[in-house]
Amino acid sequence: MTDPTAGSVDADLLAEPRLVVEPGVAARVSAVAGPVLQGMGYRLVRIKISGEAGCTVQIMAERPDGSMQIEDCEAISRALSPVLDVADPIERAYRLEISSPGIDRPLVRRSDFERFTGHLVKIDMAVAHQNRKRFRGHLTGVEGDAVRIHRDDIRAGEDADVLLVMEDISDARLVLTDELIAESMRRGKQAERDLKQNLGLAPPPPPHAKRSDPAKSNKPKPKTGSKPGNKPEPTNTKKHRLAAEALRRGDLDPPEGD
Repeated sequence: MTDPTAGSVDADLLAEPRLVVEPGVAARVSAVAGPVLQGMGYRLVRIKISGEAGCTVQIMAERPDGSMQIEDCEAISRALSPVLDVADPIERAYRLEISSPGIDRPLVRRSDFERFTGHLVKIDMAVAHQNRKRFRGHLTGVEGDAVRIHRDDIRAGEDADVLLVMEDISDARLVLTDELIAESMRRGKQAERDLKQNLGLAPPPPPHAKRSDPAKSNKPKPKTGSKPGNKPEPTNTKKHRLAAEALRRGDLDPPEGD
């Protein structure tokens, strides 16, 4: 496993604060886990406490570039477990679970909303907006401290476009779609190529090489060859042979053929 704190880590992304945060006990766990993760070169995404197996504390984390491997989860678990034991933010026994955000991930930072503009999301508000707390639609952009979505769940008389303040959001999550899965696969393949090149397991791309644009990869290629309307006229028909024979005999008006 490569060191996530290597020079390639974007310090600004690593230090970017979360705007969608948890309340209550989860907030106490966050106060302990967040600095530990950042010190290791990871970003805290969300903390979820459930009653599964008695009590389960799930901590979602990622590298600043959005990637996360099994080895990363194991490293975080080893480093974080003793720190949580000492801080003791939860008063009962619990099982610690470290995971990646997943494809249909939570959106908690401004950069998350910017990165996934155009995708379908579900948003729950902590503070009601226009007497509603639940919204669903496509992200269309980030404006100041708010996100704009184009709703697909509107009723008669409601606006399709709404602007929701990020700090008033209690939960924002991507909806699993074919487009989201395809983008995730493209990102995963590119991350795998970059990792192999960084580890020296694959040769670096030549200086003139360009990264493929997935958006253009499926465009049909034009067919080669002449179009039917541009084909040259035949030169060995019966008409041509009769005309050549007439010219050879010296006839002024060569006979016409079919």
